[in-house]
Amino acid sequence: MSGDQRRVVRELLDAHGQTYAEEAGIALKDTPQPLYRLLVLAHLLSARIRGSVAVATARALQEAGLSDPHRMADAGWQERVDALGRGGYRRYDERTATQLGEAAELLTERWGGDLRRLRKEADGEVPEVHRLLQEFPGVGPTGADIFLREVQRVWPDAAPYLDRKALQGAERLGLPSDPDQLLDLAGSTEPAVLAAALVRAAVDKDVARDTLDRTD
Repeated sequence: MSGDQRRVVRELLDAHGQTYAEEAGIALKDTPQPLYRLLVLAHLLSARIRGSVAVATARALQEAGLSDPHRMADAGWQERVDALGRGGYRRYDERTATQLGEAAELLTERWGGDLRRLRKEADGEVPEVHRLLQEFPGVGPTGADIFLREVQRVWPDAAPYLDRKALQGAERLGLPSDPDQLLDLAGSTEPAVLAAALVRAAVDKDVARDTLDRTD
Protein backbone atom coordinates (compact mmCIF):
# COMPACT_ATOMS: atom_id res chain seq x y z
CA MET A 1 0.00 0.00 0.00
CA SER A 2 1.41 3.32 -1.02
CA GLY A 3 1.89 6.49 0.93
CA ASP A 4 -0.38 8.14 -1.63
CA GLN A 5 -3.25 5.91 -0.58
CA ARG A 6 -2.67 6.71 3.09
CA ARG A 7 -2.73 10.39 2.23
CA VAL A 8 -6.03 9.98 0.37
CA VAL A 9 -7.58 8.25 3.39
CA ARG A 10 -6.25 10.90 5.75
CA GLU A 11 -7.60 13.74 3.62
CA LEU A 12 -10.97 12.01 3.37
CA LEU A 13 -11.18 11.45 7.11
CA ASP A 14 -10.03 14.97 7.97
CA ALA A 15 -12.82 16.46 5.86
CA HIS A 16 -15.57 13.85 6.18
CA GLY A 17 -14.73 11.71 9.21
CA GLN A 18 -18.07 12.02 10.94
CA THR A 19 -20.69 9.33 11.32
CA TYR A 20 -24.20 10.03 10.13
CA ALA A 21 -25.43 9.52 13.70
CA GLU A 22 -23.14 12.32 14.87
CA GLU A 23 -24.37 14.56 12.08
CA ALA A 24 -27.95 13.87 13.16
CA GLY A 25 -27.17 14.77 16.76
CA ILE A 26 -27.45 11.20 18.06
CA ALA A 27 -25.10 10.55 20.98
CA LEU A 28 -24.88 6.88 20.16
CA LYS A 29 -24.80 4.53 23.14
CA ASP A 30 -25.82 0.92 23.66
CA THR A 31 -29.11 1.97 25.21
CA PRO A 32 -32.66 1.78 23.83
CA GLN A 33 -33.37 5.37 22.79
CA PRO A 34 -30.16 6.13 20.83
CA LEU A 35 -30.36 2.75 19.13
CA TYR A 36 -33.95 3.45 18.13
CA ARG A 37 -33.05 6.89 16.79
CA LEU A 38 -30.31 5.24 14.75
CA LEU A 39 -32.83 2.76 13.32
CA VAL A 40 -35.05 5.65 12.25
CA LEU A 41 -32.07 7.44 10.72
CA ALA A 42 -31.09 4.29 8.79
CA HIS A 43 -34.67 4.04 7.52
CA LEU A 44 -34.61 7.65 6.33
CA LEU A 45 -31.16 7.41 4.75
CA SER A 46 -32.07 4.29 2.80
CA ALA A 47 -34.54 6.17 0.56
CA ARG A 48 -33.51 7.79 -2.71
CA ILE A 49 -33.10 11.18 -1.11
CA ARG A 50 -30.15 13.38 -0.20
CA GLY A 51 -28.37 12.36 2.96
CA SER A 52 -28.57 15.92 4.28
CA VAL A 53 -32.37 15.81 4.02
CA ALA A 54 -32.53 12.48 5.85
CA VAL A 55 -30.30 13.84 8.62
CA ALA A 56 -32.38 17.02 8.92
CA THR A 57 -35.52 14.91 9.10
CA ALA A 58 -34.09 12.73 11.85
CA ARG A 59 -33.46 15.93 13.80
CA ALA A 60 -37.00 17.15 13.09
CA LEU A 61 -38.48 13.91 14.45
CA GLN A 62 -36.38 14.29 17.59
CA GLU A 63 -37.52 17.90 18.02
CA ALA A 64 -41.12 16.70 17.69
CA GLY A 65 -40.54 14.32 20.57
CA LEU A 66 -40.68 11.20 18.37
CA SER A 67 -37.47 9.79 19.77
CA ASP A 68 -38.63 6.47 21.17
CA PRO A 69 -40.82 3.72 19.74
CA HIS A 70 -43.65 4.23 22.25
CA ARG A 71 -43.97 7.91 21.38
CA MET A 72 -43.65 7.18 17.67
CA ALA A 73 -46.35 4.51 17.78
CA ASP A 74 -48.69 6.68 19.86
CA ALA A 75 -48.29 9.73 17.62
CA GLY A 76 -50.95 10.34 15.03
CA TRP A 77 -50.16 9.66 11.40
CA GLN A 78 -50.54 13.36 10.57
CA GLU A 79 -48.14 14.29 13.37
CA ARG A 80 -45.52 12.04 11.83
CA VAL A 81 -46.21 13.43 8.35
CA ASP A 82 -45.83 16.99 9.63
CA ALA A 83 -42.52 16.23 11.33
CA LEU A 84 -41.19 14.55 8.20
CA GLY A 85 -42.25 17.55 6.17
CA ARG A 86 -40.44 19.96 8.48
CA GLY A 87 -37.27 18.00 7.82
CA GLY A 88 -37.79 18.27 4.06
CA TYR A 89 -38.72 14.61 3.61
CA ARG A 90 -41.75 15.41 1.49
CA ARG A 91 -41.40 13.02 -1.40
CA TYR A 92 -41.88 9.97 0.81
CA ASP A 93 -43.61 11.52 3.81
CA GLU A 94 -46.96 9.74 3.75
CA ARG A 95 -45.61 6.24 3.16
CA THR A 96 -42.76 6.78 5.61
CA ALA A 97 -45.14 8.07 8.29
CA THR A 98 -47.06 4.81 8.04
CA GLN A 99 -43.91 2.68 8.07
CA LEU A 100 -42.45 4.48 11.09
CA GLY A 101 -45.62 3.83 13.04
CA GLU A 102 -45.72 0.16 12.08
CA ALA A 103 -42.01 -0.32 12.79
CA ALA A 104 -42.35 1.27 16.22
CA GLU A 105 -45.25 -1.05 17.04
CA LEU A 106 -43.23 -4.09 15.94
CA LEU A 107 -40.21 -3.05 18.01
CA THR A 108 -42.39 -2.49 21.05
CA GLU A 109 -44.41 -5.68 20.76
CA ARG A 110 -41.64 -8.09 19.76
CA TRP A 111 -38.55 -6.68 21.44
CA GLY A 112 -39.95 -4.47 24.20
CA GLY A 113 -38.76 -1.33 22.44
CA ASP A 114 -35.14 -2.39 22.86
CA LEU A 115 -32.97 -3.24 19.85
CA ARG A 116 -30.50 -4.95 22.15
CA ARG A 117 -33.09 -7.72 22.45
CA LEU A 118 -33.08 -8.08 18.67
CA ARG A 119 -29.31 -8.44 18.84
CA LYS A 120 -29.67 -11.04 21.59
CA GLU A 121 -32.21 -12.98 19.55
CA ALA A 122 -29.62 -13.06 16.75
CA ASP A 123 -26.93 -14.26 19.20
CA GLY A 124 -24.89 -11.31 18.00
CA GLU A 125 -24.49 -12.90 14.58
CA VAL A 126 -24.24 -10.05 12.09
CA PRO A 127 -26.00 -11.80 9.17
CA GLU A 128 -28.92 -12.63 11.44
CA VAL A 129 -29.06 -9.09 12.83
CA HIS A 130 -29.07 -7.89 9.21
CA ARG A 131 -31.99 -10.21 8.44
CA LEU A 132 -34.02 -9.28 11.50
CA LEU A 133 -33.62 -5.55 10.84
CA GLN A 134 -35.36 -6.07 7.53
CA GLU A 135 -38.51 -7.16 9.32
CA PHE A 136 -39.13 -3.51 10.12
CA PRO A 137 -41.37 -1.90 7.49
CA GLY A 138 -39.30 0.39 5.29
CA VAL A 139 -35.97 -1.17 6.24
CA GLY A 140 -34.51 -3.26 3.44
CA PRO A 141 -30.96 -4.50 2.87
CA THR A 142 -29.69 -0.95 2.38
CA GLY A 143 -31.23 0.27 5.61
CA ALA A 144 -29.85 -2.73 7.49
CA ASP A 145 -26.40 -1.99 6.09
CA ILE A 146 -26.62 1.63 7.21
CA PHE A 147 -27.65 0.62 10.72
CA LEU A 148 -24.80 -1.89 11.04
CA ARG A 149 -22.22 0.53 9.63
CA GLU A 150 -23.12 3.01 12.34
CA VAL A 151 -23.93 0.71 15.26
CA GLN A 152 -20.56 -1.03 15.04
CA ARG A 153 -19.33 1.87 17.14
CA VAL A 154 -21.21 0.50 20.17
CA TRP A 155 -21.69 -3.11 19.09
CA PRO A 156 -18.07 -4.26 18.71
CA ASP A 157 -19.06 -7.71 17.49
CA ALA A 158 -20.49 -6.04 14.36
CA ALA A 159 -17.11 -4.48 13.53
CA PRO A 160 -15.49 -4.08 11.16
CA TYR A 161 -18.48 -3.52 8.90
CA LEU A 162 -17.54 -2.07 5.53
CA ASP A 163 -20.41 -2.87 3.20
CA ARG A 164 -20.73 -2.64 -0.57
CA LYS A 165 -21.52 1.09 -0.51
CA ALA A 166 -18.41 1.87 1.53
CA LEU A 167 -16.31 -0.22 -0.84
CA GLN A 168 -17.78 1.70 -3.78
CA GLY A 169 -16.43 4.84 -2.18
CA ALA A 170 -13.01 3.24 -1.84
CA GLU A 171 -13.07 2.29 -5.51
CA ARG A 172 -13.99 5.85 -6.54
CA LEU A 173 -10.95 7.08 -4.59
CA GLY A 174 -8.59 4.53 -6.10
CA LEU A 175 -8.26 2.67 -2.81
CA PRO A 176 -8.20 -1.09 -2.19
CA SER A 177 -11.49 -2.96 -2.11
CA ASP A 178 -10.25 -5.23 0.67
CA PRO A 179 -11.67 -4.16 4.07
CA ASP A 180 -8.54 -5.21 5.98
CA GLN A 181 -6.34 -3.09 3.74
CA LEU A 182 -8.66 -0.12 4.14
CA LEU A 183 -8.62 -0.46 7.91
CA ASP A 184 -4.82 -0.57 7.82
CA LEU A 185 -4.72 2.60 5.74
CA ALA A 186 -7.02 4.29 8.26
CA GLY A 187 -4.76 3.50 11.19
CA SER A 188 -6.47 4.04 14.54
CA THR A 189 -9.67 5.47 13.02
CA GLU A 190 -12.81 3.66 14.14
CA PRO A 191 -14.38 1.46 11.45
CA ALA A 192 -17.70 3.33 11.77
CA VAL A 193 -16.01 6.64 10.99
CA LEU A 194 -14.07 5.18 8.06
CA ALA A 195 -17.24 3.57 6.69
CA ALA A 196 -19.21 6.83 6.87
CA ALA A 197 -16.45 8.77 5.13
CA LEU A 198 -16.19 6.19 2.34
CA VAL A 199 -19.96 6.21 1.87
CA ARG A 200 -19.90 9.98 1.48
CA ALA A 201 -17.35 9.52 -1.29
CA ALA A 202 -19.60 6.90 -2.90
CA VAL A 203 -22.76 9.01 -2.91
CA ASP A 204 -21.21 12.41 -3.64
CA LYS A 205 -18.82 12.80 -6.56
CA ASP A 206 -17.71 16.17 -5.21
CA VAL A 207 -16.44 14.55 -2.01
CA ALA A 208 -14.30 12.13 -3.99
CA ARG A 209 -13.07 14.77 -6.41
CA ASP A 210 -12.16 17.27 -3.71
CA THR A 211 -10.37 14.60 -1.70
CA LEU A 212 -8.27 13.57 -4.68
CA ASP A 213 -7.60 17.18 -5.65
CA ARG A 214 -6.12 17.85 -2.21
CA THR A 215 -3.71 14.95 -2.59
CA ASP A 216 -2.37 15.91 -6.05
